[in-house]
Amino acid sequence: MRPRAMEVFPSDLDQRVLLHNLADRLSTIADQVIADPALSEILDDEVRNLARLLGYLTGQHALRHRATAHYPDQATAAHRRVTLALAEAAEPAGAALAALSSAVHHLARHADLTHQRPGPGSALAIAAAHQDLVDRAGESRTQLARAARHLRATADTRTPPSATGPVPPTASAAPSRTR
Repeated sequence: MRPRAMEVFPSDLDQRVLLHNLADRLSTIADQVIADPALSEILDDEVRNLARLLGYLTGQHALRHRATAHYPDQATAAHRRVTLALAEAAEPAGAALAALSSAVHHLARHADLTHQRPGPGSALAIAAAHQDLVDRAGESRTQLARAARHLRATADTRTPPSATGPVPPTASAAPSRTR
């Protein structure tokens, strides 16, 4: 059973709210990824949050794409623009998730190095592992900010009204003017 067209083609206002909410969630995740003593817990939480959000982005895109395929005459330029924005936001969100995953690896490497016996070059190895961790966290923040900016820009872009003029009244609706 196919969904009703009204369920899958939300109003322009609803679409703008959706895109701004998603952008806010991406920004919140980016704000949480900081160099902090509790970085392990932060990464655990934010990787989960971002994975769920990425799943939501792809699910919303797929739903809208199917709706457009089933009801092509009801999909507006705004709906297509939002569908594309959701898909485009998935790429930097996925890159951010990959960077966070890499940060988990570098955090583990850093923790392992700091718990080893000091030796020649250990301070340099610890500093390098820490820098790798900082770089991956920064890359993730950059990708999340990119996705959020794109979603906000799409939400704030208005589609111009269609070029069709007002519909002329039908013969039965127009009063007759005989002299």
